[in-house]
Amino acid sequence: MSKNPIQNSERPLRSAVVTRGANRAAARSYLRAAGLGDDDFSRPLIAVVNTWSSVTPCNMHLGDLAEPVRRGVREAGGVPIDFNTIVVTDGISMGTPGMKASLISREVIADSIELAVQGHQLDGVVCIVGCDKTIPAAAMALARMDVPGLVLYGGTIMAGRHADKDISIQDVFEAIGAHGAGALDDDGLKAVESAACPGAGACGGQFTANTMAMALSMMGLSPMGANDVPAVHPGKAAEAERCGNLVVDLVRQGHTARRFITHRSLYNAALAVSASGGSTNAVLHLTAIAAEAGLSFGIEDCNDACEAAPVICDLKPGGRFLAHDLFAAGGTRLVAKRLLEAGKASDTPTVSGRSLTDEAEEAIETAGQQVVRTFTSPVIPRGSFAVIYGDIAPEGAVIKLAGHDIERFEGPARVFDGEQAAFEAVQAGAISEGDVIVIRYEGPKGGPGMREMLQVTAALKGRGVQNVALITDGRFSGASYGFVVGHVAPEAAAGGPIALIHDGDRVRIDVRARSIDVDADLSTRRAQPPQKPPPVGAFAKYAALVTSSAQGAVTIPNPPPAQSRAATQREAS
Repeated sequence: MSKNPIQNSERPLRSAVVTRGANRAAARSYLRAAGLGDDDFSRPLIAVVNTWSSVTPCNMHLGDLAEPVRRGVREAGGVPIDFNTIVVTDGISMGTPGMKASLISREVIADSIELAVQGHQLDGVVCIVGCDKTIPAAAMALARMDVPGLVLYGGTIMAGRHADKDISIQDVFEAIGAHGAGALDDDGLKAVESAACPGAGACGGQFTANTMAMALSMMGLSPMGANDVPAVHPGKAAEAERCGNLVVDLVRQGHTARRFITHRSLYNAALAVSASGGSTNAVLHLTAIAAEAGLSFGIEDCNDACEAAPVICDLKPGGRFLAHDLFAAGGTRLVAKRLLEAGKASDTPTVSGRSLTDEAEEAIETAGQQVVRTFTSPVIPRGSFAVIYGDIAPEGAVIKLAGHDIERFEGPARVFDGEQAAFEAVQAGAISEGDVIVIRYEGPKGGPGMREMLQVTAALKGRGVQNVALITDGRFSGASYGFVVGHVAPEAAAGGPIALIHDGDRVRIDVRARSIDVDADLSTRRAQPPQKPPPVGAFAKYAALVTSSAQGAVTIPNPPPAQSRAATQREAS
C-alpha cells in the first residue's frame, strides 16, 4: 500500500529547487520526457545508484536487484531515478597492472555518486553494491553528502564444489601456487578454476566484500539482515524492496547519513571486523568513511576495537566456513548480539528505524551451528589484526592476525620493488623459509593505487612455504592470510623508510610489542626509486591527491591527521 507523498512538511524536499516554480519549467519538461508527471514533482526523488556490470559475478545480478528497489520506492510514495557507476573487480585484475585501478575506483565511484545526486538535487539515495570497493565508496559518498540514504549489498556467492569439498576463489589462487610448484597439473588447475565460482555473488569468505557488508550493517548504514542474504537466495528481492521503502522513510524523517555514521558506530563496525576475522582492508575503508564524515576515527581506533574483540567467527580465509554458512547460522545479527551481550558494542541507530540492540535481539541462532562461537570460547583469543609501528612504519602498518598464532618473527629481508618481481621469485622457488619478503613502491602514490598482494601470499601457500613474513606499503586481499603486514606508512614513494631497506637486513616484527623494526642505520642511506613510466589520466590525478594509507588513502582535501603512537610506543618500551 502506497504512502502519501511528502507535501508541505517542515522539511521541504531538496528536489523542490528543480521541480517547483515557474522558473523550473524547463527542468520539468525534461523530467516529463523521462516519464515523470505532475504528481511526481511533489514526491521524493530517490537516486537508485547501481554498480551493475556483466564483467564480474559480484555485480552481474545487480541490474535485476534494482527493480524491487524501485518497487519499494514507489510503494512508499517516492519516485526512483536510476544511475549507474563503475566497478573494478579485484579478482580479475589481481596480479596485473589493472589492479592499480581497484582502490582508485573507490574514489571515482564516490565522486560519481556525489555528482549524480548533487547535480540533480535528489532527496535520497539507495546504493546497490557488490565488489569490494563499491561498498566503502557508497558509504563514503553518503558520508560526504550527508543526505538520506542507505547501502544494499548484492550478497555473497555460494560455495563452489570440488573433490567433495566446498571451495572459493581463495582455493584458485592457492592452486596457482601449487601449479607453479609442480604439485598440480594443468587439468587439476582447470578443475579448481572451473568449480570455484558457481554463479552470482561476491567472493564467498570473510574477504573484503563480506567484511564491509557486515561493517555497514553494524554501522547502521545498511538495514540489518539485508546484506547477509546470499545473491541467489529467493529472499534477496524482498530485502531490496524493503530498502526502497526505508529510504523514503529516511527522507520523511529527515534522517541523513551522518546520523548513522558516528564514532560509536564506526567502532562497532571495527569490532565486527575483528570478531569475524575480517579483511585488513576494512581499516583503510573505515578510516576513509570517517574522513568523509569529518570524524577523527583512525587506525588507532581500529586497533582498540581489535584488542577488545577476539575472533569468534570460524570463517575463511583463516577458518573453515563461508559467508553463506554465517547467514545460515544466524548472520550479522548473531555477531551483533554476541558483541552487545559481552559489553563490547554500544547501541546506535540504524536505517531500519530500530536500534542496533533491537535488531540484535531478533537474532535466531541455528541449533548446532559452529560458525559463530562466544567470547568465552573464541576461535582466536585475540583480534584479527593489529596496528604496529617502528623504524619501518613510523605512521603505522596493519598486521593480519587471523589464521595464525605467531607472536614474533625475525629474518633477513628479501626486497622487491614491485609485486611482480616478488611473485616471480616465489614461483621460481627463490624464497626460503625464514625470509621476510619486502614489497615496496606499491603504496597509494607509488603504485599508484596500492595493489593487493594476494597473488604472492596465495602462491606461498600453494607451494607450502609457511615460515615467511611479508611486509608491503601495498595492501592484502581479504583472502590473504599468513604473517603479513600491509599499509606501511609512509610509503616508499613518499620517502618512507621502507624504501631504505636492503637485502639481508634483519627485520623484527613483534605482535605483542606492536613493533616493526630493522637492524640497520637507515639514516645513512638514500633511496633509489625504480624507474617507471609516469602515471597518466585518472592514475596521475590520484597519485597527486591521495593521502597516506594511515589516513584512509582518501583524495579529499584536509582529512583528519593520521593517528600515531610511535612516540608512545617508544616511551613505553
